[in-house]
Amino acid sequence: MTEPLTEQRPMPGPVVYGYLRLLRSAPARRHALRDALAEYCRQHELQLAGVFTDRGGEAAFAGLLDVLSAAGTYGVVLPALAHLGPSQVAPERARRITSVGARLLLVRGGRLAERRVLPVQRATRLATVSAFDARRA
Repeated sequence: MTEPLTEQRPMPGPVVYGYLRLLRSAPARRHALRDALAEYCRQHELQLAGVFTDRGGEAAFAGLLDVLSAAGTYGVVLPALAHLGPSQVAPERARRITSVGARLLLVRGGRLAERRVLPVQRATRLATVSAFDARRA
């Protein structure tokens, strides 16, 4: 039996984690947001390894920071920048995420977000993702 050429083998995309801030939301909204993250990742060939859901404490964000320190993690995907928290908290959270080398990827931009395409190296080929890089904001 012959093995497929390297270019024909399925390659996992860059690993990302989702983050949702849902203080008071219906289960239908929670599922719709998770589905939106999953669809975004599918469209951009990203591997969604998990979704952390903040319900008002710090545990979900602390867990997110823990997994971001693992080798091979590309970034965090959010429905919108507002999911990082209120305006007095979000910039610090964005800084903490990017300080470990992770990128912030937005399903849709907000008024503070700038949308652009950043290259992502995947084995021997390039994929592109619509991304927000908070280090340059």
